[in-house]
Amino acid sequence: MGDAFSANACCRMQTGPPRAFDNKTSDHAAMTDSATTQPAKPPRSSHSSHAAATPDSAGSQDYAVPTLRRRLLSMVYESLLLFGVLFLAGYLFSALTQQRSGLMYRHAMQTWLFLVLGAYFVWFWTHGGQTLAMKTWKIRLVDAHGLPVRPGRAVLRYVLAWLWVLPAMALDWALGLTGWNSVALLAGWLVVWALAMRVMPDHQFVHDRLAGTRLVSVLGK
Repeated sequence: MGDAFSANACCRMQTGPPRAFDNKTSDHAAMTDSATTQPAKPPRSSHSSHAAATPDSAGSQDYAVPTLRRRLLSMVYESLLLFGVLFLAGYLFSALTQQRSGLMYRHAMQTWLFLVLGAYFVWFWTHGGQTLAMKTWKIRLVDAHGLPVRPGRAVLRYVLAWLWVLPAMALDWALGLTGWNSVALLAGWLVVWALAMRVMPDHQFVHDRLAGTRLVSVLGK
C-alpha cells in the first residue's frame, strides 16, 4: 500500500506541472495569433503630410488682373504724388551742393533723383506691395507666384520700368525732334507700350513679364 501511495504521488507530481505549462503555452499562442491576424496600418505618406502643411502654389496664382484704365489712373495719381517727392529731393540736393542754376551739377542731380525714385518704389513694393496710389486703386504688386516681392526683384522692375520712356527719348534725341513732334513721339510710344499688355498671355506689362512680377487686383479687400 505504501508503494501504491508513493506511485500515485509521483504520478501527480509528474502530471501537475505540465498542465500549467500547457496552459501558458496555449495562452501565448493565442496572443501571438491575435497579433498576427490584426491588419497592418498602411504607412503614412510623407508627401501627403507635406502637401497638407504647405499651401498649393498653383492656387496662389489665381488673382484678378486690374484693368488698363485702373492702372493708368493709378499712374496719373502716382505722378502727382511724386511731384512733391521730387521737389523735396531736388531742394535737398540744391541746398547741400549750393547749386545756383539748373545746369550746375545737372547730371549729378539727375542721378540723385533717379536713386530717390528707386528708393521710393522699392521700399513700397517690398513693404506690402503697394504705393499710396496703388492702394487707392486697389492694385498690388506680387511676384510670379503671388508672393511678396523681394528687394532684388523690385530693383529689377524699377529699372525695367524705364522702358516706358527711355526708348522714345533716345529716338527723339537721335532724330533731333523738338516741340510737338517730340511730344507726339513720346505719347505714341507710351500708348504702344501700354497696349502691349493686351497681347500678353496674362495681360501684364512687358516690364512685369521681364522682371517676373505681376499686378493684381485687390478689390473688396
